[in-house]
Amino acid sequence: MLTVSNYHYIREDYSAPYPSIFGVTPTAFKKQLKLFKNEGDLITPSEFLANYEELVVSKDNFFFITFDDGLKEQFDFALPILDELGMQAIFFANSMNTEEGRVSTVHKIHLLRSVIPSHLLLDYLKEQKIAMLTQEELQKATTNYRFDDTASAELKYLLNFKISFDVQELLVQSIFEKHFLESEILESLYMSKSQLQYLANIDCLGSHTHTHYPLGLLREDKLIYELEHSKNYLEQLSGKAIQMIAYPYGTPEACTDLVAETAKKVGYLYGFTTKKGIIEKSQNKLLLNRFDCNDVVGGKNYKP
Repeated sequence: MLTVSNYHYIREDYSAPYPSIFGVTPTAFKKQLKLFKNEGDLITPSEFLANYEELVVSKDNFFFITFDDGLKEQFDFALPILDELGMQAIFFANSMNTEEGRVSTVHKIHLLRSVIPSHLLLDYLKEQKIAMLTQEELQKATTNYRFDDTASAELKYLLNFKISFDVQELLVQSIFEKHFLESEILESLYMSKSQLQYLANIDCLGSHTHTHYPLGLLREDKLIYELEHSKNYLEQLSGKAIQMIAYPYGTPEACTDLVAETAKKVGYLYGFTTKKGIIEKSQNKLLLNRFDCNDVVGGKNYKP
C-alpha cells in the first residue's frame, strides 16, 4: 500500500495580521515522519521510480513524501530533518521563479491575504467589475479550500479558476507592488539555482510546471509549454532527468485527462494530483492520488 503525503510551507512562525499562510513547523514535520516510520517504510524518489508496480500492490505500508512550490524554507528546514532521519522526499519546483526571476501569482495572493483581509480583497474585485461566484461555484470553492473561511475560499477560487490569467495577474500585481518588493520576496521565498541543482543531484527534484497555472484551464499550446518548458529547463539546469510532476492545485479542473496525456507525451512518467486516497494499481500513473499532510497520521484532520 502506497500513501503519498504532500507539504508546502514549513517554518517556525506563521503569525500574520490576517493568517493565510498555513503549513507545518519543523518540529511537527519531524514528529509526523517518525509516525510514518512506526507504521511502515518511507521510500525515496529513486525507490518510487524503480519499484512502483510492487509498492502499489504490496500489503505492507509505504509512505512517499512530496513538497510543492520549490520554497527555500523546504530546503532550509525540511531537508536537514530528512537527512537526520535517513529519509528523502521529492521537491516539485516551478521553473519561472529562477528562470524569469518572478514571484508566482499564487504566492503573491498568499502574501496579500496575510496583510489584507479576504473580504476587502473581494470588495476590490467587485469594484473592478469582476463577476462573483455562482452558488454552485461557491460550493466548489468551499470544498476545494476546506481549511479556509468562506470569504477566503471564494477569493481563492475566483483568482485561481474564474478570472482569466492575464486579468488576474494585472489585478494582483497592482495591489502586490503597493505592499511588497518583488525582488526581496523572490530571494527569500524560493530555492536558488544551486539548491535546485543539489536536489537534482540526489534525485529529489521534480517539476511543478513553469508558472503554477491550473493546467486544465489552459489552451493546448499553453498546456504543452507549461509541461515541456519546465521539464527542459530543470533538466538543462541540473543535467538530470526530470521524470515526475505535481500539478498545481491538483483539483479535477486542473488535472484533466488531456493534462495527463500531454504530460506523458512530453516525457513524464508519473504525475500527482491532490485527490485524497492511497495509490491504487488501476490508477493512471499520470493522475496519482496524494494526501495533504493534514489528512494522514499525525495531521490535524486525521481520523483513524
